[in-house]
Amino acid sequence: MTRKVLPVTRPDLPPLEEFIPYLEQIWENKWLTNNGPFHVQLEQALGKYFGVDHLALFANGTLALITALQTLRISGEVITTPYSFVATSHSLLWNDMQPVFVDIDPLTMNLDPRRIEAAITPRTTAIMPVHCYGYPCDVDGIQRIADTYGLRVIYDAAHAFGVRYRNESLLRHGDLSILSFHATKVFNTFEGGAIVCPDAKTKQRIDYLKNFGFADEVTVMAPGINGKMNEFQAALGMLQLTRVEHAIAKRRELDRAYREGLAGVRGITLLQPPAATEHNCAYFPVLVESEFPISRDDLYARMRQADILARRYFFPLISDMPMYRGLPSANPSNLPNAQSVSRRILCLPIYPSLDVADLERVIDVIAGI
Repeated sequence: MTRKVLPVTRPDLPPLEEFIPYLEQIWENKWLTNNGPFHVQLEQALGKYFGVDHLALFANGTLALITALQTLRISGEVITTPYSFVATSHSLLWNDMQPVFVDIDPLTMNLDPRRIEAAITPRTTAIMPVHCYGYPCDVDGIQRIADTYGLRVIYDAAHAFGVRYRNESLLRHGDLSILSFHATKVFNTFEGGAIVCPDAKTKQRIDYLKNFGFADEVTVMAPGINGKMNEFQAALGMLQLTRVEHAIAKRRELDRAYREGLAGVRGITLLQPPAATEHNCAYFPVLVESEFPISRDDLYARMRQADILARRYFFPLISDMPMYRGLPSANPSNLPNAQSVSRRILCLPIYPSLDVADLERVIDVIAGI
């Protein structure tokens, strides 16, 4: 009997017959991109869902990050985390900025505000934290530092769709928040992303920049990029939005089942989102401690042999990659918590279509060791 392969995440796609009417509408409209009807509808619907007034859709989250930095005219040095997907810091290099890596909090895996201040120099213009696994950053601590030193704050909120913190959307913090709608995210449009911004003027600049800088048919305001979301992506987003609450509820059930099944396993630490957080359960990360009978990498290999595609999110650190490790801030001695977490982290499969029997198979592999 062939075993089912269990990835960490997988797209939560609707039945094809539910998507066909949207495709027929696109064909009838004969409007495939450039702010078509579904694009307009999705921007408005997501703004209402998040409780924000201004949101701009993008073809993917990386283009949204690159454009966010252009929007705020960031330059020089940007303080960020080494513990993230490479798009976070790549967006800085694409804008000719220097990432300055600061260590993370070992409990939340997010940028540690206590270490940010020491990294500020006359060239520092912004802070780019990541809400890792959808766990909220210390938004108050980061904002206090930004206000004191006159810095901008751009949140990489790729994991934070639907996360609420202290009874409001987590996306309302910072100058801008950037979302990813990649196929493996809680909410997906195949590829896609968005920038949440504070006012109409900022959104207007973002809209110029994501469309080559065009303000009208003959006026180019800035050296923009082609970052627009097309109608196929936006239509899928409209359909997915009708299902996302159910998907998040299912993820929370799976999260509880993992916690119950792994609670007594010595050497496995279960991470917790900060208090006052309505979490989306985008990932299920655990730490494999020295008390566990085998190493994290050996457990990872065992799971692969069992067709469980657990992932070491995030390993290696961004700061250990060739294009970054020469930076002074990338020195491992500067990042002890990030180094430690990166060597112990393992993300287990979690997605709405994961059934209980498969989840129990994951638990059995870990507990059996």
